[in-house]
Amino acid sequence: MRVVEFGVLGSVAAWGESGEPIALKGPRHRAVLARLLVARRRVVPVPRLVEDLWGGEPPADAVGTVRTFVAGLRRALEPERPRRSPSRLLVTEGPGYALRAEPAHVDAWRFEHAVAASADLLPAQAVARLTEALELWRGPAYADFAEEPWARAERSRLAALRLTSVERRAEAQLALGAAADAAAELDAHVAEHPWREDAWQLLALALYRSGRQVDALSVLRRARQLLREHLGVEPGPRLRRTEQDILRHADHLDPGPSDTAAQVWAEASASYESMVPPRARTRLESTAGLMRDLAVTGGGGLEAARRHRAAAVAAAEQLGDPELTARVIGVYDVPAVWTRSDDPAQAERLVGAAERTLRLLPPGAPEAARARLLATVAVESRGTLPDGTRALQAAHQAVAGARRLEDANLLVFALNGLFMQTFERAGLAGRRDGIGAEITEVAARHGLFTYEVLGHLIRLQAHCATADFTAADRHAAAADALAERHALPLVAVFTTWYRALRTAATEPPHLGESAYRAAARLLDGAGMPGLEHGLLPLALLCLRLHHGLPVAADPHTDWGPYEPWVRPLLVLAEGCDQDAVRLLAAVPSPPGDLLYEALWSLLARAAVQVDDRPLMRRAQEALGPARGELAGAASGLLTAGPVADHLDALAAALAVHAS
Repeated sequence: MRVVEFGVLGSVAAWGESGEPIALKGPRHRAVLARLLVARRRVVPVPRLVEDLWGGEPPADAVGTVRTFVAGLRRALEPERPRRSPSRLLVTEGPGYALRAEPAHVDAWRFEHAVAASADLLPAQAVARLTEALELWRGPAYADFAEEPWARAERSRLAALRLTSVERRAEAQLALGAAADAAAELDAHVAEHPWREDAWQLLALALYRSGRQVDALSVLRRARQLLREHLGVEPGPRLRRTEQDILRHADHLDPGPSDTAAQVWAEASASYESMVPPRARTRLESTAGLMRDLAVTGGGGLEAARRHRAAAVAAAEQLGDPELTARVIGVYDVPAVWTRSDDPAQAERLVGAAERTLRLLPPGAPEAARARLLATVAVESRGTLPDGTRALQAAHQAVAGARRLEDANLLVFALNGLFMQTFERAGLAGRRDGIGAEITEVAARHGLFTYEVLGHLIRLQAHCATADFTAADRHAAAADALAERHALPLVAVFTTWYRALRTAATEPPHLGESAYRAAARLLDGAGMPGLEHGLLPLALLCLRLHHGLPVAADPHTDWGPYEPWVRPLLVLAEGCDQDAVRLLAAVPSPPGDLLYEALWSLLARAAVQVDDRPLMRRAQEALGPARGELAGAASGLLTAGPVADHLDALAAALAVHAS
């Protein structure tokens, strides 16, 4: 689908993928577009559109006219859409229309997201993020619809958020010691918005920290006068307290970083901000490297890292320098142990960018750059994207290149990609254990602690598959020790889930259920939707199957990506055999990932119940190589019991028919 960018921070506008403006025809077409953008992806009923466009006196053919406007917008926004095919951007739904623009493709929504994200960033990062956000503004929001009642609340809200972001950026500049920069910006800010008491207080503080005490006091007197004359109010307690503190040179007006590390960070960040031009290519590489470190700090960091990484790669591609793009893509060598992507669409875009860059690299480009791109293809493809053959080939090429170069960092990254591509069939836990062992050994020898953790987690999964919980315990303990030493909070998500699996496999079911529910609480805010979505209900379902308990589920349960393989069992539990037959006839084979054996076990159980012999034979063939394993335990998270039990049930059902 064609990517369309929308702008409302100024006059309402739209641009195509290459930045060319899209002609939006007349003012009413633009009004319809603006009204749908104000609705933020929600449906706007046609009667509401009519009322908003014409007020209380619409023309007789107003509904038809609105439809004409919508059709014109669709042609402008999706010119390549075949006739009579439904629009995927400006959609008809129920009683009206909705614009299904992605949040990243509307400047106001990107602005809001950036401002919200800045609250969790360190001062230098917050300054950069807020500066980037404020640069999105081309004028007042929805500038060409300033008099429209339907735009008023949204315009006011965005304007207020912009003022807040200017002041928040000034606070971050003050925290960095850039008081003079903050003072210059705040001076213009208070002149335009004299009723903002917080802005006056920040300006006074910035002037004081710049060595301009007299100017700081003068600003506070000016603020008092303006508030009295124009608003009839006295300054608030914060302004009054700031004036008193400046007069007595209060110590807290010049706070320094709380420790040496903070001092170093603040000074280095400020120097980087002042010395490296905002649009320098160096910043793209630095951003990618910083995101690599941010990704292992916890949930918020992982989410932010994914977002900024994608933006950095896109920016690098726009510059048209494939070697720069290769460095920006390849530096993000964050260990990955879960085989379902947190953001499949983004992963597909990254794979596409890596493949394009591989084709564009000149013959003399460093081999390490090519190998890192190949490893990226393998890691980001996981086991679930199409064309697994290409991803496996890329993994082997990356490993071979790393071995030739004798590059330990590159080798563990490439081996991570190879691990992601070892799911072409069941029963490959032993192969993955070998990969994990090499990653652990190389990483330990070269001090690559995040990859040392990865190696232990891979080996934990492999030993879970074979029910060797003694060995799995050793790797879980080693991973936890490294995580504690190096502040890696996400590791506990995997080791806690492993211990829940062990409890579910070796203890009564009620203890397993309690352990799973406790482990699931660690997923809140972990920033791993590819792991979190649907995992707890799947674990509980597998627990019931393992212990021979009846299937029972709340009809409102969100099964996430596992729905197609779970649903047949659920409808069978409700006595809807024909519905189960229909579902099984359409269900795809489970994806090649860590839950391959678990999902095949669910299909096997359902196939036996409805006497689906072709599916039983497919399940028998798929699960056969893993006879000695626990179904699903290769994930290190859950199990549906011994694969042998499922195979025996299949064999017995097939034998009945054969006789």
